[in-house]
Amino acid sequence: MLAKGFLDRMGLSSEDASFLAKVTGDLAITADVCRADLLLCGRADSGKIVIVAQARPHSSSPLYEQALVGAQVSLAEQPQAVRALGGSQPKSHIVHTVTVRGAAVARQIFPVRNAHGTLIAIMVKDVYWLAHERHRRRSKVFQAGLTDFVEMVLRGGLDGAEGLTPFSAHDGIVYVGADQRIEYMSGIASELYRRLGYRDTLVGHHVGELETVDHQMVIKVTTDRKCFELEEEQDHLTWVRKALPVTGLYRSFGERFRARLGLCAQNRAALRYKGTLLLIHDATQALETQRELESKRAMVREVHHRVKNSLQVVASIMRMQARRTTSAEAKAVLEENVNRVLGVAVVHEFLSRDTTGMINLREVAHRIVQQAHQGLIDPTKEIKLDVTGPDIWLPAERATQCALVIVELLQNAIEHGLAHRDRGSIRVDLVDQGQGIRIVVSDDGIGLPDAFHLETDANLGLHLVANMVRRDLSGQFQLVSNGGYGTRAIVSFRK
Repeated sequence: MLAKGFLDRMGLSSEDASFLAKVTGDLAITADVCRADLLLCGRADSGKIVIVAQARPHSSSPLYEQALVGAQVSLAEQPQAVRALGGSQPKSHIVHTVTVRGAAVARQIFPVRNAHGTLIAIMVKDVYWLAHERHRRRSKVFQAGLTDFVEMVLRGGLDGAEGLTPFSAHDGIVYVGADQRIEYMSGIASELYRRLGYRDTLVGHHVGELETVDHQMVIKVTTDRKCFELEEEQDHLTWVRKALPVTGLYRSFGERFRARLGLCAQNRAALRYKGTLLLIHDATQALETQRELESKRAMVREVHHRVKNSLQVVASIMRMQARRTTSAEAKAVLEENVNRVLGVAVVHEFLSRDTTGMINLREVAHRIVQQAHQGLIDPTKEIKLDVTGPDIWLPAERATQCALVIVELLQNAIEHGLAHRDRGSIRVDLVDQGQGIRIVVSDDGIGLPDAFHLETDANLGLHLVANMVRRDLSGQFQLVSNGGYGTRAIVSFRK
């Protein structure tokens, strides 16, 4: 991502800004293939050098864990970058030794030029010195191919990279030359191809000799000049392959000179196909793990669904008992317990849909309000129930406790605040306070009696709420009378 507002401060044209955004989008896969940290730097109108984009590799331990986009670059920190943007010509093949967080680092500077050959930014490629030394021992053809790939990316010549998944440390890399012969194969790639039955080295062989999809992928990349990714099954294993084209400038002196001037930097006719990078990944174990996880999630969802159904059956039985009992007190107790059971069932209903363990409190409150409207309010009365507030996600256990609190406070407002009234309103307000949450259940009823004390005058439901808030939510609970025009029950607790 480009630093906010940086393109404006650079004074770039819309064409150059789009070009730089294209290069930035391709840095992620480039960092993975190079196993290096990449920093894109540019000069602001103030003359200061600023890091405008950053890419950390998935294929090795990154040098920079922190985000550096937007940071200013000083001469002491990156003298080569500052000098390059100051006018000196950066030479991408020269490796500088620098120290980053006490570690020796190999640094290369690559110019980023627009279609007219003007230097508009530079890319800093940093890699641990030990990893750089290992890379120097690899095939010279592969080293040259990797440099061509980086320069191609910085010309904006990589197409299709946005659809690629990351290249990890356990993936193999193969370089196929323009003649479709394998010129390099990493140790990991060799091991992966052994799983397919290829025991001997494949370097020097034509890719068409392999009984894999590699040849078709190379042909497609050669034709389309566009990278793509393919997942396929072979020998009961699941393979994910990526194919990336490598193009470079012709080697004649005149064409190289014109390219340096930028006269053909964006002209594909001045480029030639040099090879293909094949990235291979054995996804078998990861996919099996994912399938097992999905199976377990399905089982957990089914358990929650059955628990919800069982709780609804219990609620139905208690509701039947409430209708048949002749005791007004017993009927009231049973009806209260019906709503408590249904409140817990609501949470299991949401868990049956999503087993991440996180519940949206606002959706739970809406469902509880609907149940209260259907089960507690006489349809002949004009009692309005409402819920306000944002989405608030809580763990299942905490969401269950909040559901019971809301059930009790709604029942108390209906049975006491709006007792013997034909119309009125009750509102549940959910407030996200960042680190904390506040639940406010307010009504426009008769308010609290004079000299009301929660500890001595509250009914069973309010005592349950007070205990749950203190013991389970480690929060605070208070009742506030609005001067005879209703009551506000306030629950506050930390997330």
